[in-house]
Amino acid sequence: MSASEASISGPQPTSLGAAPGVHFGFQNTYARLPERFFARVNPTPVAAPRLVKLNVELAHKLGLDPAELAGGSGVETLAGNRVAEGAEPLAMAYAGHQFGHFVPQLGDGRANLLGEVIGQDGVRYDIHLKGSGPTPYSRRGDGRAALGPVLREYIVSEAMAALGVPTTRALAALTTGERVIRETALPGAVFVRVASSHLRVGTFQYFAARQDTDGVRLLADHAIGRHDPEAAHTERPYGTFLEGVIARQAKLVAQWMLLGFVHGVMNTDNTSITGETIDYGPCAFMEAYDPATVFSSIDANGRYGYGNQPRAALWNLARLAEALLPVLELEAGGQEAAVASANEALQAFAPQYELARMAGLRSKLGLFTEQDGDAAMAENLLERMAANRADFTLTFRRLCEAAEGVEGDAGVRGLFADPSAYDGWAAGWRRRLEEESKSAGERAAAMRRVNPVIIPRNHLVEAVIEAAVARGDFSPFEELLDAVLSPYEDRPGLERYAAPARPEEQVSRTFCGT
Repeated sequence: MSASEASISGPQPTSLGAAPGVHFGFQNTYARLPERFFARVNPTPVAAPRLVKLNVELAHKLGLDPAELAGGSGVETLAGNRVAEGAEPLAMAYAGHQFGHFVPQLGDGRANLLGEVIGQDGVRYDIHLKGSGPTPYSRRGDGRAALGPVLREYIVSEAMAALGVPTTRALAALTTGERVIRETALPGAVFVRVASSHLRVGTFQYFAARQDTDGVRLLADHAIGRHDPEAAHTERPYGTFLEGVIARQAKLVAQWMLLGFVHGVMNTDNTSITGETIDYGPCAFMEAYDPATVFSSIDANGRYGYGNQPRAALWNLARLAEALLPVLELEAGGQEAAVASANEALQAFAPQYELARMAGLRSKLGLFTEQDGDAAMAENLLERMAANRADFTLTFRRLCEAAEGVEGDAGVRGLFADPSAYDGWAAGWRRRLEEESKSAGERAAAMRRVNPVIIPRNHLVEAVIEAAVARGDFSPFEELLDAVLSPYEDRPGLERYAAPARPEEQVSRTFCGT
């Protein structure tokens, strides 16, 4: 089946009947854990599921047949109306700090883990439905998802994958033929998500809050076996596991910062132990550079603003360390040694983050060697960008042309309210480039591989949602998705996807959609 055959523009009706079920080959290790780790619950069927989009490339990666998934029984399975052979649907239990306040029981209130599959790369992946109906963790919610947030998550998660950022992936989006009530009645949808796993910091907190040391140990053993098998062979498996989670989060958040991405809701239940970006709610990409940028409508105090993301990640990791203390004590020989071990692991976050961020900034500026003044030069550029409201993505992209010669400076200067602010910085940058051995062409080519020209700009995402929700028009969704899947390529005809929002188009607030 070709990509064009499964890349469907707009919802397609199912053709139900005697079609054979989709073969997933589920192998479900999480379902083998004790029953207190989850609630066994099937998705709640929907009235009239229709496929909006199937990710053919990802289906092949998972060893799934796109033709089967796009067929009648496949759509029924993806929507939650049919339970595939071998699936063991469950809602995972977890807790979490939400904006700093601890909630001892959260869990999958509108989601089902269908099961785990082994991909063509030999890696185990979760297949997970969002908007699949109420569970014991729904807390009086309807367990459903609206179409708008599903389209946002599809676009942004696939854009992040194309940008090279670890992330959950979108396998499919479907409409349900039903309405969900939020502020108004909205079209319902189901999002089919794929992840290395859905274990969160909050999953460990769930058991620690109950003083269930055996639960913490079982969960840690499961996580080590699945994600850090080499840790099992060290003298301190749990400490090594914690160090691995910290290292992955440090690198992940550095990548967010290098792309101007604002997650928006970095609660501990939205922090994956695999180092993948998870739970795209009120997320957005910054346009004019400002470290204080906040999009989320519920983040009144800017706790998870752009510039606060490294601090928030470290805070979350400290909560993971606290949850792991009971098992760290077992291998460290006492509480005092366990606390010291955990603190030592946490202290590694800042240097790991800064190392990853600085390496990324050097690459974005066309520097292949390290010199002492590089960090100050990069920070000086960011300060000038902030003072002049320069577009974050376009500034770095246009520096690629400037790196080839001074004739490229005009494109960058035009992004600064006071172009002389760029001139003052560029003189020092050019002197620094003269100390590199690469040619101007090699440098510019390398810079274009790390400085995207296209990101899912917030006004474009909102326009996609408006077209789909208000008019049932999915062509803007298809067009934006096509654009963001090649973020580093200059493609004729796609210039509007690279352009910042005009003043009347700007979207400063985003919403969770729950």
